[in-house]
Amino acid sequence: MTHFDDRLDTVLETGVARALEESFELVTVGDLLRYVPSRYVSQGSGLGSTDPYEGDHVTVVGRVAKCELFPHRGKRGISVLEVTLDCDGQHVKATFFNGSRVKHAIKEDQRVMFSGTVKYWRSNWSLNHPRYLVLDDDESDLVSRGNASAGPRRGVGQAMDAAIRALPFLPVYPAAAGIESWDILWCTRTVLEDLDAVEDPLPDVVRAQEGLAPLDHALRAVHFPASKDDAEAARHRLRFDEAAAVQLVLATRRQSAAARPAPACPPRRDGLAAAFDDVLPFELTDGQRAVAEEIGTDLSAPHPMNRLLQGEVGSGKTIVALRAMLQVVDAGYQCALLAPTEVLATQHHRSITAQLGALATAGELGAPEHATRVVLLTGSMSTAARRAALLAVVSGDAGIVIGTHALIQESVSFFDLGMVVVDEQHRFGVEQRDMLRAKARGDSSPHLLVMTATPIPRTIAMTTLGDLDTSTLRELPRGRSPIATSVVPARAHPGWVGRAWARITEEVAAGRQAYVVCSRIGEDEDTPPPRRAKKSSRRSGSDRDVGRDEVENTPTTAAALDVFEALRSGPLSGVRVGLLHGRLPADEKDAVMTAFDRGEIDVLVCTTVVEVGVDVPNATTMVVMDADRFGVSQLHQLRGRVGRGGHPGLCILVTDVSPSSPSLNRLEAVAGTTDGFELALLDLRQRREGNVLGADQSGTRTNLRLLSVLDHLDIIMSAREFAQRVVAEDPGLARHPGLAGMMRSAWDATRVDFLDKA
Repeated sequence: MTHFDDRLDTVLETGVARALEESFELVTVGDLLRYVPSRYVSQGSGLGSTDPYEGDHVTVVGRVAKCELFPHRGKRGISVLEVTLDCDGQHVKATFFNGSRVKHAIKEDQRVMFSGTVKYWRSNWSLNHPRYLVLDDDESDLVSRGNASAGPRRGVGQAMDAAIRALPFLPVYPAAAGIESWDILWCTRTVLEDLDAVEDPLPDVVRAQEGLAPLDHALRAVHFPASKDDAEAARHRLRFDEAAAVQLVLATRRQSAAARPAPACPPRRDGLAAAFDDVLPFELTDGQRAVAEEIGTDLSAPHPMNRLLQGEVGSGKTIVALRAMLQVVDAGYQCALLAPTEVLATQHHRSITAQLGALATAGELGAPEHATRVVLLTGSMSTAARRAALLAVVSGDAGIVIGTHALIQESVSFFDLGMVVVDEQHRFGVEQRDMLRAKARGDSSPHLLVMTATPIPRTIAMTTLGDLDTSTLRELPRGRSPIATSVVPARAHPGWVGRAWARITEEVAAGRQAYVVCSRIGEDEDTPPPRRAKKSSRRSGSDRDVGRDEVENTPTTAAALDVFEALRSGPLSGVRVGLLHGRLPADEKDAVMTAFDRGEIDVLVCTTVVEVGVDVPNATTMVVMDADRFGVSQLHQLRGRVGRGGHPGLCILVTDVSPSSPSLNRLEAVAGTTDGFELALLDLRQRREGNVLGADQSGTRTNLRLLSVLDHLDIIMSAREFAQRVVAEDPGLARHPGLAGMMRSAWDATRVDFLDKA
């Protein structure tokens, strides 16, 4: 008999098991059974998406409506087979090169399954040389032919017999180039045929309260349902399992954090923070005061704060964080501020030192009684400057330490670290943040405050799932101006790009400044990864040309070095143009930024080194080249660099993508709102939740297969109540081994162990 915890390489061929692990990280029988179909097809309904992204690997099922063989236009002796597949009334085209080798296997009126990579031609998508499986309608077995790939496909004809064909719903799985949907179906059926009954970890009373199917039935029915209701009931049960697994981990984590010691830092009426409040040249907003009180209360407790401070670009998050750091310094501890770039770290050091004034002069003659030192630590500092900074950190002379990734290095030791502030957390991995938190003394954990203007999908997921305390700033300080955003589709309207340069000239003539942002530097820089391929502009004489005549054309992108030269010798020759990018020496970057800040440079051509924190109130206009190459949060951050003074801001997003591209729709959505929280939801819907319990936060991978934090909040809340109750009664789940096993089977042990470092 096969058991739920068995390794796949003990029940399947070694090569098959290896392919499942490499493509989908499926190692055990339980992993495979929880890898559920993305959809089910019956007769006709075989199209999963009417508008997939270019480059997606998709599987479609349908009947061959047309099958035509043509000579290849560019290569003599080579034929091209074009197949039109009718998927429930919608047509999908597939192109096979060396078509004469496939022609005998694919015939009109056959029912087939195609699996391949999406390619666009103008506004239509097709599959080039897909793998295929012929689904015969006679009494013979389902067969795979010619182009079906190796590995488990050798047995697929034998496994997919008439019983499979008779199923009311054929499962279709998320596939990859190395292993197709029908391979996963074959593996799943093989495992289920010999699977011992799976013990249910959920108590009967919980299943009854939530209306959940038994686990053994759900694992079988989710792959081979008898009806739509049967499939949905199975998926509902497995969604709850996913939610419960997450909530059990998070409940355990929160309980562990609450028991962990942290420095208690109650506010002082006569300390550094109070002295800073007395010299503030402006009035805090109501929102800033309320959030400062929340954070101050957390810092007063003897267990670590774990708080997210989210707010619109320019809402004053940094000043709130500074006041919190001063409260910690008042209690005798140090604070570390982690910034993503040297430009931002340097600016933070300069601005915080200026805001504190004499309060940042500890150790100097005439310094106030409660003064502290603010130290900068970056990777490009001279040896002497770095040595002096390290000494101030390890001796405790520096109350506030500001730096980049250099703060995480082993050579950096704090005297007594009490608080870590992470600025623009989307630029740091979870492990990087926790490496800095681990620098606290002994078993103590420092308080953690992470700041962001656009929460990344993982952050929203963790917040919704209950792992973070959240403070929000929505009110902008007085004096901030609105920002308008426009999308310039350069392919459709090339003249609009010229108008963008004219607008910059007008702004400079009015005494203001502008940014031009590029996605890469240029010259010897490594070639950037391709974005969605452009569709060829060649016109075809017939529909048959779609797909057959497609020409791969990966577009070039505007490099900062090239744009800098072109602008200062062309449309912006009459203004002072500067250049800033990450490969410049640190002192040169600082000099350029200082010159721009002083108004000695009118237009700054740059990369994303200005994405966060850079504050030049006189800058009113930004042009983002190849805007489709940037993420939603990046675009929101970038445009937040303008409109920070008394004049309205304008952000122009230039793109060369096709008017029908999904990327253009994304840019239009960004242009349609300046609400960072609405954009975060857009980002979440596009990229999903990310690896909720792991170190990844790109969102491109997810260990939530069925659960969505946007669509299944009711399930999450029910699972949270259940998990909190169980963990409160049985913290180590010693009396609930089934739940512990479910948690570990659903979430890789290394990811669960990783949480202990947080």
